[in-house]
Amino acid sequence: MRGRTPFAVLVVVLLAAGLLGLLALNTALNEGSFELSRLQKQTTVATDEKQGLQHQIDQSSAPDALARRAAELGMVPAGGMAFLDIPNGGKVIGTPGPAQDSPPVKRSTVDPWPMRQPAPSAPTGAPPGAPSPAATAGDSVVQINPASPAAPAPSTGGAGR
Repeated sequence: MRGRTPFAVLVVVLLAAGLLGLLALNTALNEGSFELSRLQKQTTVATDEKQGLQHQIDQSSAPDALARRAAELGMVPAGGMAFLDIPNGGKVIGTPGPAQDSPPVKRSTVDPWPMRQPAPSAPTGAPPGAPSPAATAGDSVVQINPASPAAPAPSTGGAGR
């Protein structure tokens, strides 16, 4: 029996070392899996942020947004433009001119689509086409003359953009 004891101890030590090695390998693989999961979440967040920033850039670079921002900075549209036609000897095409600032358009305070109100009755002595006293007092009352309904516009079948 004495001859078998060292062999049994060696087998038990090898098995224990193998199990500890498998445990260390499994732990390392799980760490890699957790790192991969964390990096995937980080990539998703970064992609969402990039898409949001790209959307902001697209909105800010739209022509109407650029025109509005330029007007806020006091810029005005260019006057007559001229171009150089380099391939044809540097010929000037167009007439250059200075930028002209136009006065701002005054906005009306009248609601463009007022709620339909019963029209006040015209005085009995007034002609049929004369405006009522309420209509001449200011822009607070708008009289809408009913018209026959127009035929609906033909549909092109395309979806709105």
